[in-house]
Amino acid sequence: MAQKCVHKGCGKVFTDPDEECVYHPGPPEFHEGQKGWKCCKPRFLTFDEFLAIPPCTAGKHSTVDDTPAEPAKQKQETQLAADQPRLKPISSTNTVTPVVPNQDATTESLSSIAPPQKPSTPDPRLEEDSDDPDTPVPPNTTCKRRSCGKNSADTRRDTECTYHPGIPIFHEGSKGWTCCKRRVLEFDEFMKIEGCKTRTGHCFLGKRGKKTDGSASEEELQDVRNDFYQTGNTLIVSFYLKKIDKERAKVEFLGDGSGVELDLPTSDGKRFRRKVETWKELVPEKCEKKILGTKLEMVLFKKEGGVGWPVLTKGERTTGERIQIGGPLRA
Repeated sequence: MAQKCVHKGCGKVFTDPDEECVYHPGPPEFHEGQKGWKCCKPRFLTFDEFLAIPPCTAGKHSTVDDTPAEPAKQKQETQLAADQPRLKPISSTNTVTPVVPNQDATTESLSSIAPPQKPSTPDPRLEEDSDDPDTPVPPNTTCKRRSCGKNSADTRRDTECTYHPGIPIFHEGSKGWTCCKRRVLEFDEFMKIEGCKTRTGHCFLGKRGKKTDGSASEEELQDVRNDFYQTGNTLIVSFYLKKIDKERAKVEFLGDGSGVELDLPTSDGKRFRRKVETWKELVPEKCEKKILGTKLEMVLFKKEGGVGWPVLTKGERTTGERIQIGGPLRA
C-alpha cells in the first residue's frame, strides 16, 4: 500500500519501507531574518532559499513524524495566532521592549491615534506576471508562486493558480503570510495554509524586467522582509536584501516628509523598488541611511516627537497593541 513519508524535506509516496529516505531530522529555525534547519548549517534570508536547502540525513521513510517539537512559547502567543504580529526589533543598545497592556485599555488608547482603516484593495506591488504564452515551459517545472505547488508535467499553463501574493512572516512563534490574516504556531500547519488568491494562469517561468540600458535581464522583486523599532523621536527601519549595489542604489527621503523612495539594485541581477509612505510625517533633512551586506538600514526622524507609531506605513493594519517608547537617540 502506497503511503506518504512525513519526514521534512522528503514527502515522497513510497511502497517499500526499506527504501532510502533523505530528510531533515531537526525542526526549522527562524531568527533575526535567518532561516534554516537545526540539524544542518545553511542559513538564508529568503523563504524560497530556505525551502531549497537540500536534506542532510539519510534513513528510512516513515509515516510517523519523529521531528523534535518546537520549544514551547509563552501563553500570550495563542493570542498572536489570530492577530497580525508586531514587527520584531533589530538588535541595538536602544532596543525597546513591546508591552501588552489590558486589551480594552489598549484599543481605546490607540483609537485616538490610529488612522481610519481603508477598504481592503489588492496591493499592486504583490502581483506577479504570468508566463509569456509564446515561451515553452521545460518539463517537470513547478509554479513559482508561493504555496501553489502545481507541476507543468500534470497541469496546463492556463488553469487556475491558487497562491499567496505576500511574503512569509514569523514572529515570536506566530507564523503566517502578509497577504492574509491566518496565523498558526506550528511550522507544519503554516506549510498547509491554503493560498488566499486565485487567478487564471500559472507562473512556471516568471517574468523579468530589463535594465535601463537594455544590456541584460534583471529580476524585479515584489517584496522583501522589513522591520522597525522606535524611540521617542526616531524609527530605525531595515529592509533585508543581500548584495545591494551601493553605487547604483537610490534612497530618497521625500522633501514633503511623506516617506522614502527606494530603488535598490543588487550585484546579482535583482532590483527592489518601493515608495514607503510613512504613518506620520518625517524630518527628511535629519534622516540617515546605511547600506550593509545584507540590508538597508535607515534612521527616520519623526516630525512629531514622543508619539508612538503602531505601524510603519499608511494603510497598514494595526494590532491593537501599544508599543512602548524609549529615549531618543543622541546625535
